[in-house]
Amino acid sequence: MRNLIARNRPKAVWLLAATVMLAAPGIAQNVPSPTPAASPTPTIVPMVQAPPQVVPLPQLSPTQASQLISLLSEARFAQGLVHAGAAPVTPASNDELVRAALDYAHAVHSGRLDPEDFQKDWGLRPAPYDPLPAFAAAVKADRLQRWIDGLPPPYSGYDGLKAGLDTYRRIEASGGWAQLAAGADLAQGASGPRVAALRARLAVEDSDVAVAGDKFDAELTEAVKRAQRRYGLNPTGVLAAQTRASLNVPAADRVRQIMANMERWRWLPQELPRNRIQVNIAAAVLTVFEGDAPIASMKAVTGAPGGRETPMLSSRIHSIVLNPPWNVPPGIAAAELFPKGPAYLAAHGFKVIGDGPNKRLQQQAGTQSALGRYKFDFDNPYAVYLHDTPSQATFASFNRLASHGCIRLEKPAALARLLLRNDPAWPPATIQSTVDKAVTVRVQLRPQDQVAVYLLYWTAYASGSGVMNFRGDPYGWDKTLAARIERRSAIEAGRAGR
Repeated sequence: MRNLIARNRPKAVWLLAATVMLAAPGIAQNVPSPTPAASPTPTIVPMVQAPPQVVPLPQLSPTQASQLISLLSEARFAQGLVHAGAAPVTPASNDELVRAALDYAHAVHSGRLDPEDFQKDWGLRPAPYDPLPAFAAAVKADRLQRWIDGLPPPYSGYDGLKAGLDTYRRIEASGGWAQLAAGADLAQGASGPRVAALRARLAVEDSDVAVAGDKFDAELTEAVKRAQRRYGLNPTGVLAAQTRASLNVPAADRVRQIMANMERWRWLPQELPRNRIQVNIAAAVLTVFEGDAPIASMKAVTGAPGGRETPMLSSRIHSIVLNPPWNVPPGIAAAELFPKGPAYLAAHGFKVIGDGPNKRLQQQAGTQSALGRYKFDFDNPYAVYLHDTPSQATFASFNRLASHGCIRLEKPAALARLLLRNDPAWPPATIQSTVDKAVTVRVQLRPQDQVAVYLLYWTAYASGSGVMNFRGDPYGWDKTLAARIERRSAIEAGRAGR
């Protein structure tokens, strides 16, 4: 996870429709008062409604039209909205060109999905956005280039993906890379054609790799380790099946993966809180940002695929529970715990509350609690949170998607101390003594200490040095997103053709 330093860009206007209809339903025009009639029955004056006024689309000069066609053609490709070889922008009229510009603006600023395209656990949704006012102002001031430049997400994380997209498109255009043949694991000391092929494959992404030679030497071992780190694998320096599979993902698929992640960036607000916590769900890593710079990072355990996915969302951490009990979700209790019998439940600190079909389980606070000693609460419709865990073994794994949806933390005590460091009532000694007493206490964070939290799904991102990192698509959300974008594009194209 990398720093997301916002660039200085003009803030876009957040309105609703791409074409604005200005009307004031129910508001009467200024109608002269009627002369009172002799009849005692009052005369009723009907409410007269002004007809809707359609805001006219700006009229472009010939020079502006030519400039806009060029800008749109370049920007759609550079911002990852179209694949190579997409049809150029060829509007037949001023209004068609303006609408193409507005469609582009909405797509690159807020994404290409409609609300119904989002699935339930994609809790990050772009704010409504109307590009027309800013576009009209740009036309009037003859600043179309500036308008185009100010539309994409203003974050270095997005810029890193944009640069990576250019790199991997060039790799794809030059033929990509050859598939590595299956076979026995390769390690230092090996030699032969498979080692030569490995060198050639690594050199495509890593300029420090010497292509010539068929010897698996110490230099190649370090190159394999670098590749494994880029793909989130255990850096053993040995070419085994998992590493070979990552290296064999085609360049075209890496291009699509980058484009999917650029799309998710567009769902974020134009300005993130400078102090925040971010969790990369796919990489299972938590990062703390202060003043828009990363100051702490730790391993996490996120939701397992197949129904236990950690949702994407944004919220604010408002309280920390020390020595939290675990109110077991009904589904987990029924499927995993009740079948183990009363003896198991008693031995592991579970208490049955209620009876009959409404009975539920609560695990008491203590060393056995699945929530450990710390729980970080934030409002969300998915009932997920950050928490400690007595099971530390998973943090040693490079595949840490193993929870029921909540996020387990490697260093929860450090995070609690960090969030409470400015509260004089909760110095580190008081936090620790409260934990040691094994009593449940909810610590409400002061308003100024509450911190934004973002759960994000990044399967592609650039390091600080610009090197692209990739993770698997454990939830299949990259593929789902691509399919829904294609479906939405087809729907829009059909509407345009009518």
